[in-house]
Amino acid sequence: MNVQSIVRKAHLYLGVFFTPILVFFVVSGWYQTMNPDRRKTPQDAEAVFDRMRFVHAESLLPSQTATGYSTKTFRWFVAGASLALLLTTLLGLYLAIRHSRRPWPVVLCLALGIALPLVILWLGQKS
Repeated sequence: MNVQSIVRKAHLYLGVFFTPILVFFVVSGWYQTMNPDRRKTPQDAEAVFDRMRFVHAESLLPSQTATGYSTKTFRWFVAGASLALLLTTLLGLYLAIRHSRRPWPVVLCLALGIALPLVILWLGQKS
């Protein structure tokens, strides 16, 4: 088995396995960004998106009946998902550059993907 095949399979399986948790964090993070008012306690979180926000920010699933929470295992899972996202992203970049007939558009898109958010944040500053 050659290196390209191993990279493709690692990219495929890591990406598919971690897709559900990554989509969850994208959706809950979007909701958190658009709705900055936070519920103070887990018992205040009644709506689905409010419950998702608690999972996103506090690593716990709010419950009316829980007397306490243990978040250590979930935090380790999220750390693993974060590392897997980083790895699959780097593998995807490698595959995109390596298998493009012209790699410069891929590199240009990467540069724009770095620069554009920074420019938007900079333009959003008030002096």
